[in-house]
Formats: sequence, structure tokens, C-alpha cells
Amino acid sequence: MDMSPVLAFELEFYLLDPETDACGRPRAARMPLTGEVPRGNQVYSVDALDRLEPFIEALYACAAAQELPVETLISEYAPGQYELTLRHRTDGLRAADDLVMLKRLVRGLALRHGMRANFMAKPFADRAGSGMHLHASLADASGRNLFADTGEDLAPLLRHAIAGVQQTMADSMLVFAPNLNSWRRFARNSYAPTAPTWGRNNRSVAIRVPAGSPANRHFEHRSPSVDANPYLVAATVLAGMRHGIRNRLQPDAEASSYSSGDSGVLPPDWRSAIERAAGSDFIKDALGERLAAVFVALKRAEYLRFAAEVTAEEFAYYGGVI
Repeated sequence: MDMSPVLAFELEFYLLDPETDACGRPRAARMPLTGEVPRGNQVYSVDALDRLEPFIEALYACAAAQELPVETLISEYAPGQYELTLRHRTDGLRAADDLVMLKRLVRGLALRHGMRANFMAKPFADRAGSGMHLHASLADASGRNLFADTGEDLAPLLRHAIAGVQQTMADSMLVFAPNLNSWRRFARNSYAPTAPTWGRNNRSVAIRVPAGSPANRHFEHRSPSVDANPYLVAATVLAGMRHGIRNRLQPDAEASSYSSGDSGVLPPDWRSAIERAAGSDFIKDALGERLAAVFVALKRAEYLRFAAEVTAEEFAYYGGVI
């Protein structure tokens, strides 16, 4: 189609203590400078980052050595949760490489600083989950952003792309949330989207158009969990964009306020997502028929394995039933 994807990923994760608490549960890592365990919400806390300084210094030095375009590190909502952003790439494949390499780097450096990096979508039931947001736009052969605003409104091409991603999101959810734990992240009154909504600078929707320079306009896909495969996520999102552009689709009404709740459009759970993907011609087209078949088969086997497990919570709840 003579257009090139311009992509960048964000990485949310937890830094945990190597030792569990007295009840055997994971806990946030002690701060390298003070030894304290962070408690309470720490969103955008500068103090939390300051006490993590030895780890952060090593992270940026190693990222530079590996030519990883790491930009901002922030403290996220929950204690021990952080987010790293990567600068966009005009090579979509390299953008996915960056995310995989960054995960390995964070994991290795965390061990060297007495911590464990955790990339589960929902390691704590009562705390924020971790996403892997994808920022996307399209460029022409000269590098011009094809999503740049036209006049005072969003570009038609951007609207078509958003609509395509919206309409294919239900089929795509197994790619965005591939594991049992991925689905614990989607909950009401959280910042994990539960419907294929879109909006401008709205952090509760699935597809956010960030504020910023009209010339740099793009969208952020907020559905993927941090445990998703970035290569499959990028391929699926791009296929959704292509679907919308080819068919000149128009997005639903923009969500202008906090968006929460179940629209009934997306699969409600992991098994439903597996079966939706299994019957999806869109997923076969996006990933290739052979890869799609293998991916679904693996997830079905994984589902059956977890379904066969008897958990401690299950035994405690049902063990006394007559």
C-alpha cells in the first residue's frame, strides 16, 4: 500500500523482592538506596525513582550500549510498578525487537540489584495490572506522517485505521491477552480497557489519540498486556489498520469521558477469546494460517492444563462442601 508503519512500545512491569512476605506472597522490591519496601500508590513519584537510582543508571547505560531507544522511566500506579517508554522506529520489526531486548535487559539488571522483574499482566489481584501499549502511525515514502491532522480535525486515514482496529479487536483479543493471567487485568474501574472504545487523550479507552503536535499525530493501542508477544501484537494491529483503510471504515462515536464496563463486544474470558480466534478469518490473514493454527492449538492446550489444576483457593472454598 506504499505506507510504512512507525511503531513504539511501552513496557509496564513490577520490581519485586526476591523473598516473599510472611504469608508467602510476592511483595515490592526494597529500594536500593534506603532498603525500604514501597507502600501505597506511587504514581509519578519522583522519590520512588530517586531511591531506585543505581538500577536506573545501569539501565540507561546498558540501553545505550545496546542502541535501545529508551526514553522515559516513571513510577506507575502501584507500589513497585514502573513504566519504560521506547522512542518510535520507522522499522516496525525493530520496534518489536526493542521491546524483547528491553525485557531481557530489565530482568538481568534487576537480578544484579537484588530484585526480580515481573512481567505478568496481573501479579497482584488488588493492584494495577501491567500493559504493553503500542503507539502506531503510518508514513509515506518521504517519511511524512500520514496521520497528521488535516486542518483542525483528525486525518481521514487515521480515522479509517482506528475503525479497522475497533472492528477487529474482538477477534484479536487472544493475541493481546494470550494467557490466563492476562484476563485478570481487565476489570471495571481500571485503566485496562474492557471495550473497543476510542478517544482523544482519554486513558480509559482501548485506542487513545494522545495530545501533542498535530504533525506527530498517532494512536496508542492500550489493550495488549505486558505478557503478549510484541511481534504478534504489531502484526495484528497493522492488519486491523489495513482492514479499516481498505474499506474506508469510520470509527464509533468518540468516548469523551471515563470509559468503563463491559460492552458485550469483546470476549469475556480466556476460553472465549481462544474460540473466537480459532474461527477468525481475520486472525488467519493477520498472522498467516499456519501460525494462527499453531498459536490457537498452544493456547487450547495451555487452557486445559490450567483447568485441570486444583488450587489452594479451590480446595479451601469447596473442601468443606457436603
